Amino acid sequence: MQLTFLGTGTSMGVPVAGGFGRERMDGDPRNIRWRCSAWLKTEEASIVIDTGPEFRLQTIRSGLSHIDMVLITHEHMDHIAGLDDLRPFCYKQEQSIPVYTSQPCIDAIKRRFEYMFGPNRYPGATSIDLETITSGITFRDMEITPLPAIHGKVNVLGYRVNDVAYLTDVKEIPESTKQLIRGAKVMVLSGLRWEPEHPTHMTIPEAIEMADELEIPQTYLIHMNSYVNHEKVSRRLPDHVRLAYDQLTVEIS
Repeated sequence: MQLTFLGTGTSMGVPVAGGFGRERMDGDPRNIRWRCSAWLKTEEASIVIDTGPEFRLQTIRSGLSHIDMVLITHEHMDHIAGLDDLRPFCYKQEQSIPVYTSQPCIDAIKRRFEYMFGPNRYPGATSIDLETITSGITFRDMEITPLPAIHGKVNVLGYRVNDVAYLTDVKEIPESTKQLIRGAKVMVLSGLRWEPEHPTHMTIPEAIEMADELEIPQTYLIHMNSYVNHEKVSRRLPDHVRLAYDQLTVEIS
């Protein structure tokens, strides 16, 4: 299976608009982070996790041309704002695209993208089939298991797809979810910054502790803000934890 990081940045992206944060970087392209999204591809399936504000551009620069399914982690706009960009995929594939997520997220999507649904659906609008996911499903050669986690006051879903566990916007991982993650070859986990602590996101040290606890062979950190310099922070990481960056592709055998 091939994992491509379409975006690895926090909710405002990196660099940040409007002069908020460290918007002048050092020229390292790994420090330019679009909003979090991932593409998982096998011989039989091509699925995406989250569709943020840059999703159209992410698909173009990665060469993503076919989407069988979308998994959404939660309803915050940096993870769903690009749902409308599924429209050309619907046209090309001549079918609706299934989108799996939690029921609260489905409710939020229907409110924010009202023109896509119901009797007043706008002609030609993106066609998606919203489905709740509460337990594992099999899709072609992919075994997909939802991974409930906590993002402050919001319940989010991570996903285990075969041997990859993907969790973003996480502060706490319940013990029951940890059992579902154990045994994965690769974990993708959010690590907002080195310090200080944050009420709704793991810091990088907290993410390292989680990777150690779960004994995952290789962990990639995502959802980093503009104060995370790729080269400098990478020097502080143990060998089994790395910073992901936009367009990084990882092969999982």
